[in-house]
Amino acid sequence: MNLAPLVQVDSLGRVFDVSRPWLERVTQRLARQYLVAATDVTFSIARRETFALVGESGSGKSTIARMIVGLIPPSAGTVVIDGISMSDRAQSASRQVRKRIQMVFQDPYASLDPRWRAADIIAEPIREFDLTRSRAATNARVNELLSLVGLDPVDGVKYPHEFSGGQRQRIAIARALASEPEFIVCDEPTSALDVSVQAQVLNLMRDLQDRLGLTYLLISHNLAVVRHMASRVGVMYLGRVVEIAPAKELFRNPRHPYTRMLLDAVPHLDQAQERQGSVEGEIPNPLDPPKGCPFHPRCCHANARCRTEPPAMMAAGSASVSCHAVEEGRI
Repeated sequence: MNLAPLVQVDSLGRVFDVSRPWLERVTQRLARQYLVAATDVTFSIARRETFALVGESGSGKSTIARMIVGLIPPSAGTVVIDGISMSDRAQSASRQVRKRIQMVFQDPYASLDPRWRAADIIAEPIREFDLTRSRAATNARVNELLSLVGLDPVDGVKYPHEFSGGQRQRIAIARALASEPEFIVCDEPTSALDVSVQAQVLNLMRDLQDRLGLTYLLISHNLAVVRHMASRVGVMYLGRVVEIAPAKELFRNPRHPYTRMLLDAVPHLDQAQERQGSVEGEIPNPLDPPKGCPFHPRCCHANARCRTEPPAMMAAGSASVSCHAVEEGRI
């Protein structure tokens, strides 16, 4: 049995140049501006595991997802998938590697070509990677995939606008499965769906994982989804991972103040009303991040060290956390 992680992310970072156009900078004497979307992000994902990245909007989750699958290049760090470095263009661009990695996007309507029938959308990866030898075999595989995600094969002749939101996401999942991948990145796969449909899609994803041995990276800001799906969780804040822990332990005993703030904002029927509250404050402007710990302007445990020295990730039992207050035993 191969015990090495399927996905290894080391010191991953991404900086975007968001400067004004050259002529405007010259005439107004403006300096270049850079947005640090991710800094020193490190984690691994075991085979058949669901690893979740959570955090508020703007924390850098989707940027990490897109770097992992190769949609945007990293400014620093490496991504290694099953021993193959995604920064090695010769290897990462190979057909054998690309077919093993797929992505399910947030908005199923935007990610499906409205001019193509559902069957053609699902068949595209099959044809691209030459997975079948005849049109009949391709059609049979498409029908199999439609049935696998809970749709009727006769629906393959329909266009995306003829389906509901949940059905469109099932088509997107079937398309992702068409290349027979091992690793699927799910970027907010249920946030555009009705609450009544979300559980159906999540249960489908878990069933497919058990049946096909899939590995998931789940991007979400919905902690209820994360609790239902993930085996381990990484918490991101302003482009940094501040805590990584097994899901059960993170929900039972969160260590980082930001993780506690997120969990305290989730309503609980069995808790007193005063314990429920919204997440306080807002993520600082990423163009002008705070010095020291990026969370210190919103943290009630911050001291002088937090305002000047960025915390390093350290082990805390089976978890890892980046917090001076935890390191010093203040929380």
